[in-house]
Amino acid sequence: MRFLPEWHVECLAARLLSHLLRMLPGSMNPVDTNRLPDVAPPATQPSAEAPSTGRFAGKVALVTGAGDRGIGGAIAERLAREGAGLSVATIGDPQRLLKRLNRFDQGVVYTQADITVEDDVRRIIDDCMEEFGKIDILVNNAGIAVTSLLEKMSDADLARVLQVNLFGTIAMSRAVLPHLIQPGGVIVNIASALGLGGCPGFSVYSATKAGLMGFTQSLSWELAPRGIRVVGVAPALVHSPMAHQYGTKITPETWKQVEACHPLGIGMPHDVASAVAFLASDEARWITGVTLPLGWAPHFGLPTSFVTDGA
Repeated sequence: MRFLPEWHVECLAARLLSHLLRMLPGSMNPVDTNRLPDVAPPATQPSAEAPSTGRFAGKVALVTGAGDRGIGGAIAERLAREGAGLSVATIGDPQRLLKRLNRFDQGVVYTQADITVEDDVRRIIDDCMEEFGKIDILVNNAGIAVTSLLEKMSDADLARVLQVNLFGTIAMSRAVLPHLIQPGGVIVNIASALGLGGCPGFSVYSATKAGLMGFTQSLSWELAPRGIRVVGVAPALVHSPMAHQYGTKITPETWKQVEACHPLGIGMPHDVASAVAFLASDEARWITGVTLPLGWAPHFGLPTSFVTDGA
């Protein structure tokens, strides 16, 4: 059992795929890696290059867990493309993402930090305020996943998942409130379909993501009188470079089980970024307290034969 860095959140997708291909019954004929299932019919696939609408012009967004590739990076780039100044906080060193963000003129500040460390949380806020003087949008994207049956999970692993996914998000939200624009400020929490539907091996992870949804609902009531909105998204499986490395091993039968709970196909990071951009924009000014499922709905069952390492 080991930690899975999910500062791009979609790394969970890689674990789902890797375990499914090992544990689910299927034929011995692997799927051609060049024929991985489409996200959507070609005619309906959106471009990752979103139009520059300028709807975030003059605004500042702080995104945690944004890396070179993946959901966090896609969100940061989408908001920058639409005019926002960006503050990026992550435990890694996303040089390629920073290079892309610096193509825009609104400015970008990077803080290498761990959201479970109180001093780091304070430093993230201070760096953003020093650079921009305000914060309009907080995107709580940072998270990790540990796959294990509950009875086999160590105390350290259990604590770390809770600290990053739930306590870290709460800490970031609390720290940003004195600086968040009001009215008009927005907090966007990145949850997961696994917070809406269960999957063996993800009991603690699912608990943290369900907790984020409850946090979103209750905090929205607290902040509504100040004109601050709190919303979330709950993505299902998202394509990522890490997920594609398993492509040569995944059987057609396994893909059928994965696809069965994704009626619109497997998602892309920019699909999540598009939803976040809408919810963070003034176009969603009358939406608060909700977590939007992406690529999946509760009446589409998740795989129940998923088994963790060593089970």
